[in-house]
Amino acid sequence: MVSDKIGRFVWHDLFTRNAAQSKSFYERIAGWSYVTEHSMEFAWGGGQGDYILTHSEGEAGAGFVELNDSEHFGWMPYIEVHDVDATAERALELDGTVTKAPFEVNGVGRNCLLRDPNGAYIGITRSSHQYPAPAMQFGAEFYLALKDEFPTEFYSDLFGWRAAPLDHTYKGPWPILCAGIEIGFVLAGALQGGTIPSWVPGIRVPNQTEALRQVQKMKGSVVNLKDEQLEDRRQPMVVDSNGTLSVLMTR
Repeated sequence: MVSDKIGRFVWHDLFTRNAAQSKSFYERIAGWSYVTEHSMEFAWGGGQGDYILTHSEGEAGAGFVELNDSEHFGWMPYIEVHDVDATAERALELDGTVTKAPFEVNGVGRNCLLRDPNGAYIGITRSSHQYPAPAMQFGAEFYLALKDEFPTEFYSDLFGWRAAPLDHTYKGPWPILCAGIEIGFVLAGALQGGTIPSWVPGIRVPNQTEALRQVQKMKGSVVNLKDEQLEDRRQPMVVDSNGTLSVLMTR
């Protein structure tokens, strides 16, 4: 089961300043429920702390972490690898950065947090459980870039991905493939100048019209992108009530 997940997005952590607000937002737009686990050896910040697991239709695919001070707030996607330590070392050789050295999470596996050569945050993991990659909560991942700056060599070397070559004349999403499976898209030109590239998850919702209505009620907003980037607005990008980006995708 683990080998089937190699190179795939298998988990997401949401680093938030207000966990209660985040829980309410995603419960309203995506129908998620939650289980809170208290740890005496909290992986994010040391000491005791709570980790909030998200559930949807029997699937656990993400966790919420409330932090007051963090290098990164927002979604952190994780990619399954054979060897976390070796992958982290190779990331440094490819001009990436290790922002949290490899560490163990009881019952979960070995994790590490990186930044790619463009500064986008990404996590890597070697699972110690047999759960499949989540499919009910998350869809494709979106790489937001200023221009045609996706670091293809970095991701191809670390995870075996293949990204279509970027063409300045095409303004739509460029697919990212892992073993022939479409796992994400590059949105070139989606960011304003001075903004660091980032990964944004596709969150599956039962009903997109209702989800967008709830976004407005929960003091979120819809991001204005070029129509070609997310065709016909059928996959709108939104900002949650804590300022975190995601793309809404129908289940």
